[in-house]
Amino acid sequence: MTPTVSVTALSAPGKVLLTGGYLCLDRAYTGTVFALNARIHVVVEQLQRAHRRGATGEEEDSVIVRSPQFLDAVWEYGVQQCDNGGGVKVVQKGDRKRNPFVETSLNFALTYISYVADSKHFGSLSVTILADKDYYSETATSKGPEGFRDIHRFVNFGVPLFEAHKTGLGSSAALVTALVSSLVIHRTMQPEDLGAARDKLHNLAQAAHCAAQGKVGSGFDVASAVYGSCLYRRFSPSILESLGDVGSAGFEERLFAIVEDSDPEHPWDTECVDFGMQLPRGMQLVLCDVDCGSETPSMVKKVLEWRKNNRQEADTLWDSLQNNNERLRQELKRLAQHPGHHELDFSDIRALIQRSRQLLRTMTQQTGVPIEPSVQTELLDSVTEIEGVIGGVVPGAGGYDAIAVLIQDDPAVVARLTKHFKNWTSTVEDNFGGRSTTYDC
Repeated sequence: MTPTVSVTALSAPGKVLLTGGYLCLDRAYTGTVFALNARIHVVVEQLQRAHRRGATGEEEDSVIVRSPQFLDAVWEYGVQQCDNGGGVKVVQKGDRKRNPFVETSLNFALTYISYVADSKHFGSLSVTILADKDYYSETATSKGPEGFRDIHRFVNFGVPLFEAHKTGLGSSAALVTALVSSLVIHRTMQPEDLGAARDKLHNLAQAAHCAAQGKVGSGFDVASAVYGSCLYRRFSPSILESLGDVGSAGFEERLFAIVEDSDPEHPWDTECVDFGMQLPRGMQLVLCDVDCGSETPSMVKKVLEWRKNNRQEADTLWDSLQNNNERLRQELKRLAQHPGHHELDFSDIRALIQRSRQLLRTMTQQTGVPIEPSVQTELLDSVTEIEGVIGGVVPGAGGYDAIAVLIQDDPAVVARLTKHFKNWTSTVEDNFGGRSTTYDC
């Protein structure tokens, strides 16, 4: 086993799925994902303290997890080895509300570490989780004095974690990716080994994230947290379907095979193309926070049910969206590869975004799901009229989450957007009963 350093720090980025919402659940289609400068940071520290005795009387390692930006966000876990190759399971101490993403990440990471290192002892660990301020909507406490939120990266949100309003940037995927990766690196490798281990860390994070959310998702958010911006095609769900739960007999061997990609019957077939894909020079992507949000899982369920019952109609719509999304991606790539040739002429990008929105409104009408509800249509239409704005969308699954806006890379455009949002009031009756929302760029 590689000797460990006392402290390991690692971060993973959030994401915005610019195109491919709902489509990327199907391997026949793709999504364009941009990694963001907003990151989740994890610091793992080896604790020098005496072992406690567990229920069996044996020495017991422990893990203390803190998220100091939120009230009462401290969890302590005992670490237990399961029988029959069931892996490693953490057991929460005390009566605090459970954090399934932290708990599942610890189970999966410690199981993998125990198996590859052939060791039952980890020592006691302290884990600190810090989130860039963009992941959560402002509260009265986080806003603080004038300019406080702008100059501080890690603000105190002043509320319990489970009461904080997420902005839809993929915080859970970034958290799981950063947490499992930092633990594996801390206990089994040196930081310089990260590049060679990236695929394994991706596979482990995908498995842990799917287990934590209780379903096998498309995985684009974890992929972008590991690889960065990319054209994404999802992995086959069958890769994870036979994994089972931690504690079940043989779990550690099955997890090891998945992480190492050693199962010839179910190889990882994720596609992440164009690592490091960038926006064209002169263009900026900004996200506009909304203190609201959408229930993405229920929206996805309804859309997939509609597609199942209306396959021909759905496939025609899906194909049209895929074609338009691909044209948009290719145009962005062309402009990025020929800087200076476009002279800030983004008219084709604007037209393709408008076409994408039109198709998503058709999906909204046909599925009865608020992918682009009328209050968002009203807002996006008004934003598009602002000088310097190229176009905007409700990214990912849509709904009432933050909107993504492509603009000319000019501080004056951001200032105009900010002023627009401060004065914004919706005048339409939403077709899904949504409310007028407060935005911040």
